[in-house]
Formats: sequence, C-alpha cells, structure tokens
Amino acid sequence: MLWLLCVAVYDFRKRRVPNWLVLSGAVLALAVLGLGAQPFGIGWTAALAGAVSGFVFLLLFYAMGLMGAGDVKFAGALGLWVGMSALVPIWIIASLFAGLHGALWLALQRWPFFPRLALILSGPPSQPAAGGTLPSRVRFIPYGAYLALATVAWMFWERQS
Repeated sequence: MLWLLCVAVYDFRKRRVPNWLVLSGAVLALAVLGLGAQPFGIGWTAALAGAVSGFVFLLLFYAMGLMGAGDVKFAGALGLWVGMSALVPIWIIASLFAGLHGALWLALQRWPFFPRLALILSGPPSQPAAGGTLPSRVRFIPYGAYLALATVAWMFWERQS
C-alpha cells in the first residue's frame, strides 16, 4: 500500500514514475513471492503472467505515443503483485479515472471557471529535454497514479468480498 501511495503522489506531482520506484516495487514483489508471503494469494505463474501482460498491453499505448514509459513499467511491476486476473478490473477503474481527468481538463480549457483546477490537472510545466527542446507530447494524465488508486480500490473491494 505504501508503494502504491508513493507512485500515486510522485506521478500526480511530476507526471512520471521513476525507475527506482518501479524497481523497488518489483523487487519487493519478487521477494514476497520467494518467501511465500504473497498477500493476494497468487503464485509465481500468476504473478509472472500479470507482469508480462501488464507490461505488454500498455506497451502498445506507449508505442502509439499515448503513455509514458514509467506507466508501462509500473503496470508490469503491479502485475507481479496482483496477477493477471486482477489487472483487468484495475485497468478498467484506472481508465475511468483517467477518462474523467481528461474530460474535466477539456471542459476547464473550454470554460475556465476554475483556472487553478485546470492547472492542477495539467500537471507541472514541461521541462526542456537535454538538447533544450520541449517534449513532443505533453502527458497531462498521470495514468500510473490512477493505476495505483485503482489498485487500492480493488484491494478494499476484494477484502469486502
């Protein structure tokens, strides 16, 4: 839960999920699996299938320029924790959150009733790359954060069932 919170906060604030954060979650997931203390009751096969499916599915969106690489890597690490069967509802919930974020951002661009909220939804200003050029595509939807929040919602939902 702490790892998910760190990912969500970092992605909301910086609009990126750093490699050290992804790697720490993946290493911890592998350690928990190795010790036989996996909190969601999945085994190695389900965890590895979740990691591969999480990574490969979102890799398609990265290839189309719709998502950042950190989101893709985070989905792979997340799959190690929850397995492939849990990723489907998590993706659906996260996509709904991201869709609401985008729709609200578009509405606030058109009707600027709450300019500060529009700025928050847009994220931090884009920083120039090493060559001094701005990134070709600004990613204002923190999908990794929404994946993390959807996972927390899924965790509570599963405990209630």
